[in-house]
Amino acid sequence: TLFIAFSIISCKNEERQYSLSEKQELKTPEENQKDEEELQAKLEQERIEREKRLEKERKKRAIYEKYINNSLRTGATPYAKYYGRNKTCNSYGCSKIRVRAGDSDVVVIIKSYNTVVRHAYIRANNSYTFSVPNGEYQTFFYYGKGWNPEKKMKGGKIKGGFIANEYFAKDNPQILFDNILEYRLVMQITGNFNTLPSNPQEVL
Repeated sequence: TLFIAFSIISCKNEERQYSLSEKQELKTPEENQKDEEELQAKLEQERIEREKRLEKERKKRAIYEKYINNSLRTGATPYAKYYGRNKTCNSYGCSKIRVRAGDSDVVVIIKSYNTVVRHAYIRANNSYTFSVPNGEYQTFFYYGKGWNPEKKMKGGKIKGGFIANEYFAKDNPQILFDNILEYRLVMQITGNFNTLPSNPQEVL
C-alpha cells in the first residue's frame, strides 16, 4: 500500500511540473509577433553590416588593381602642392645630394631644420640629384609600390602614397659645404650607411 501511495504522489508532482512548464512557454500572439520582428531586425542588421564589409573589400580591391603597377617618372614632385617644386642652386656655395634607388620606388624628402626644402619621386634602379645651398640637411626615404595620387597621408593633410610594401626611413642630419652627399639604396651586408626607421608623420 505504501508503494502505491508513493507512486500516485510522484505522478501528480510530475504532472503539475509539466503543466507549469507548459504554461511558462505559452506566449500571446502579440509577444510572438514582437519576438519575430526583433529576430528579423537583427538578421537585417547583420545583412547590412555584411554588405558594408563586402563593399569595402570590393573598393579596396579595385583601388589595388588600379594603382598597384602605377609609378611616377623619376624627378616628379608629387607633393608640390604642399612643399613647392624643386629649386636649383646656381649661385656660389652649393652642394648636391644624389640618390640612387635600389629595387624599390622611393620618394625622397629633404628637410632643413624640420622644413621640407626638396623632394622627388625616384623609380627603382634610377637616380636623381638635388642641388641645395650649403647648410644642414636631413634626408628621409619613403619606399613602396603602386602610387595612388588620392591616398590620404598624415590624417588627410596630404594626398599621394604607395599602396603596398610601404617603408619609411631616414638618415641623421648632415652638414654640406661645397660637396656631394650620395645615397645608394641597396640591400647589402656591408656598407658605410644604414638608414634609421621612421614614420609618415616624421617623413612628411
